[in-house]
Amino acid sequence: MQVESLKIFDEFGNHIGEATRDEVHKNGFWHETFHCWLMSIENGIPMIYFQKRSQTKKDFPNLLDITAAGHLLAHETVSDGIREVHEELGIEVNIEEVLPLGIVKNSINLQNFHDHELSHVFLLKRNEPFTKFNLQKEEVSGIVKANFNEYYDFAYGLSESIEVEGFEVNEKDEKITVCKTVYKEHFVIHENNYLFSVLELLKQHV
Repeated sequence: MQVESLKIFDEFGNHIGEATRDEVHKNGFWHETFHCWLMSIENGIPMIYFQKRSQTKKDFPNLLDITAAGHLLAHETVSDGIREVHEELGIEVNIEEVLPLGIVKNSINLQNFHDHELSHVFLLKRNEPFTKFNLQKEEVSGIVKANFNEYYDFAYGLSESIEVEGFEVNEKDEKITVCKTVYKEHFVIHENNYLFSVLELLKQHV
């Protein structure tokens, strides 16, 4: 199995070398990621989409997260990150179709896991629902969407739960429709600095 190498940076974004993914997360090196948030306008209402991480994922299995995201390898450009949307969600899209929102720092620190990301954040927005998903089951086990304004209040702590709808894929690769109430514990816990920054950027384009 080929070992993936990532560029590493200091906290100011200066390139200082390369390291493997395991080294990056063990030592807390800053590294680049590609984040693409999907939004649609449905009957005048902005909707935001979340992926459900596969139960086989090493980190944060079964939790809701950024619609499509991944690491940028050492040899890749930011534009190459668009592959994540196709690989994880099965949606054909090119870099010209997504709106760059900038670089947002994103850190998650656990006992043996220190994830310090320089996240290149993008928005893929359409005026109709996204429906043609073909999920990479090793990475993603479902897609749900929520009213963006309700999620905005939820993220800022103004409500305890939100309603989501979409589908999950079972062990037989069948799509099962879901419509349920979710709480903070159902989401990957990104730090507030990242989440609030992204929400304000997305809100500008609702």
